[in-house]
Amino acid sequence: MDKIKELLERGVEKVIVKKHLEEALRRRKKLRIKHGLDATGPKIHIGRAVSLRKLREFQELGHKIVLIIGDFTAQIGDASDKQAMRKPLSLEEIKENMKDYINQIGKVLDISKVELHHNSEWLGKLKAQDLLKLSMNFTAQQMIQRRNFKERWDKGKNIGLHELDYPLLQGYDSVAIKADVEVGGFDQLFNLIAGRKIQKIYGQKQQDILTTQMLEGLDGRKMSTSWGNIITIVDEPDDMYGKLMSMSDNLIIKYFVLCTDVSLDRIRDMDNSLKNKKVNPRDLKAELAKEIVTIYHSREEALKAEKEFNRIFKKKEKPDKIREFKVIKKPFNVLDLLLESKLTKSKSEARRLVEQGGVKIDGEILKDWRNKINVKDKMVIRAGKRRFLRIRLK
Repeated sequence: MDKIKELLERGVEKVIVKKHLEEALRRRKKLRIKHGLDATGPKIHIGRAVSLRKLREFQELGHKIVLIIGDFTAQIGDASDKQAMRKPLSLEEIKENMKDYINQIGKVLDISKVELHHNSEWLGKLKAQDLLKLSMNFTAQQMIQRRNFKERWDKGKNIGLHELDYPLLQGYDSVAIKADVEVGGFDQLFNLIAGRKIQKIYGQKQQDILTTQMLEGLDGRKMSTSWGNIITIVDEPDDMYGKLMSMSDNLIIKYFVLCTDVSLDRIRDMDNSLKNKKVNPRDLKAELAKEIVTIYHSREEALKAEKEFNRIFKKKEKPDKIREFKVIKKPFNVLDLLLESKLTKSKSEARRLVEQGGVKIDGEILKDWRNKINVKDKMVIRAGKRRFLRIRLK
């Protein structure tokens, strides 16, 4: 009973229909639990993993997890949280993104017990007549009234007709695999309800729905591959640990609830300690970072990452391992060097970083981005808080 209560409440935003689902769980009826992942990026972030972790709870109670890799729907892209039309992905891009998905999902779920599908199996066979049958049960008003579509409409931004088809296709997935329950983020609620409606059209029992709370990324917005504010479940331990230590204090408790297995009683104690200023938020972030690195790597790697982080930020020392970049000995423009060495993603980012005093060469702050650098062998460049590079001359 405690496991069922936690499954239905921890990190959960909404359940439809809660009483029905709770009764099915208590009867120990084996349910088919559906979850879809569009291959819009090559790495799964810990925001997406919130739903995967909820699936694991169902799996541990003996239910069948049915995972759908959206190789067909990824060509459209879910518009649930998008303020502009997405750039369409080619089949080649989707296949490239999908390469490591199963290994990544295996960090959370027991893949040997998962039923796996790609929705091109059935969506690729849909006829125009089938799509018309689905479309006749929805109105343009229903689609346009979705929050992000309404905002785009009011601002005069384009809404593609193909974007309106996405909920219908995701809903048809539920028909294809005869889902009893669908799990997804709260931003997916419209699509999940569409699945219930489409199951009814096809004479199936309507799936129950469980939506998880949304996880904010490092910039405070919803964690999203499109925005790049992510921590992926395959980030290197040092990088994962460092990103978690950089997050806002007001997200600590939410991350503990959604991203870890720490008991809710312990989390409540942490929350009270934070509110009453009985604990340093940094100490709780360090505990959180260790927990999450342990989940996706190991306890040993988590302790190493903690030691490395403290070496750099407490003791102000250089990291044990620094990436090397080979160059020919010549004067380099600062922005060119930062971009070519991949310390920054663009010259504008490099310029901004220098202007903010965020670039150091052998410990000295670089003050002018217009300067040229005479590179030296074993010179160490630091960009921002966590990016280091050692120059090696060819």
